[in-house]
Parts: sequence; structure tokens; C-alpha cells
Amino acid sequence: MVKPYNTDQSKKSEVRTMFDHIAPHYDMLNHTLSMNIDRIWRRRVVRIVRRQSPHHILDVATGTGDLAIEMARRIPDVKVCGVDLSEGMLEVARRKVVARGLDARITLEQGDGEHLRLENASVDVATVAFGVRNFGDLEAGLRELARTVRVGGKVVILEFSRPKNPIFRKLYEFYTYRILPRIGGAVSHDKRAYEYLPESVGEFPVPKDFVELMTRCGFKNCKAHSQSFGIAQIYVGER
Repeated sequence: MVKPYNTDQSKKSEVRTMFDHIAPHYDMLNHTLSMNIDRIWRRRVVRIVRRQSPHHILDVATGTGDLAIEMARRIPDVKVCGVDLSEGMLEVARRKVVARGLDARITLEQGDGEHLRLENASVDVATVAFGVRNFGDLEAGLRELARTVRVGGKVVILEFSRPKNPIFRKLYEFYTYRILPRIGGAVSHDKRAYEYLPESVGEFPVPKDFVELMTRCGFKNCKAHSQSFGIAQIYVGER
């Protein structure tokens, strides 16, 4: 199992420490290093979620709140509960939510995606953006998402993947393994964090296998939608 710092601590503990450390620079680096393509992917997630006309959304691994904010802005009257391991990331998210006047519709709390403090079938949609590969136990996290989503509701997961095209994959891997850690490390002063992030993508199940895992964990009609030549996938499943 790939961990941020490869210490004796659990992956979950290391992930929390890593995101607490890089939180002040996370948004700037995330948007710059992705050349803002991540914003396009999030908007596509919001369109999928909006078609469900949800009243209550759970956003796990909410981070600095980008997806939660977009859903609250673009879906009328929706309530979003954002949960994240990292208090450092949530501090940034809270400032953004208040600045946009969305604090009445977005609640943010520190919590573990594998042990959520929500009742069974209590949300219409659950979302995760770039967070499932950081779960300590991927299957446990997916089963917990399935537990919280009502029957007929959906889970929508945005996650990085590896492009299939061999030429494009080489270019992608050169950028993510060589360029990204240098820039991310220089700005955040945590090069290992920006080495771990692409390594965790390489370890993550390929789309076909992840769709099968979603099905085993309680979802049906699961599909993967490739984004930007396979750099990312949007996974959708029904409860």
C-alpha cells in the first residue's frame, strides 16, 4: 500500500498529516498544475448530480470545498454536508463557504469516510472528488457510502486514472512523476506529498475493476465515464 510518508503510522493518519501540511497551498497548486481542467470535471459532476434533483448531498473527502461549493451554487435549495479527515483543509473550506454566503446551506465537519456519523439512507446523493484513492480501506469506504445513500439515490465519484493511449500515457506520466513533484514540492515544501499523489493514482484500480468493486459494495448500474483522454474518470452508481 502506497502511503504519503511510509512511516509506521496508518495510511489514514499519514493522509491527514499530509493534507494538514499542504492545505495553505492546495487550491493554488491544484488548479495550476491541472491547468484548471479539474474545474471542468467538477462542473460535469455537478450536472450529473443536478439531474437527481437532490435535497441532501454528502460530499466525502470534501477538502477545501470546491465541489461542495459548486453543488450548492448550481443546485437550488440543496443542503450539502462536507466531511474530511483534515482539519487544515476544512479551515480553508470554511473561509471559502462564508465568503460566498453559503454557510446556511453547506455544513463542514471533520470525520472519517469509512465511519460516517450519518444515519442509514439519509442522503440523496453522495460524492467524492479525488478522495477515494486516499481511503485506508477502499471497500469499507464504498460500503459506507452505500449505507448513507437512500434507495434510488446515486454515488458520483471523480478520480484520476491512467490514460490508455500509450503515447499520451508516457507524456502524462512524465508530467505527473517528474514535473508535478518538483513544482508542488517547491511551493508546498513537501515534495513527498506531491510524489505520493501520482503514486496513489498508479496503485488505484483500473476503471473496469473499480466499477466491479462499486457493484460488490452495494451499488448497481455502475459506469465509468472517461475524462480528458482517460486522465480522470467519473464513476456513477445507483443505490
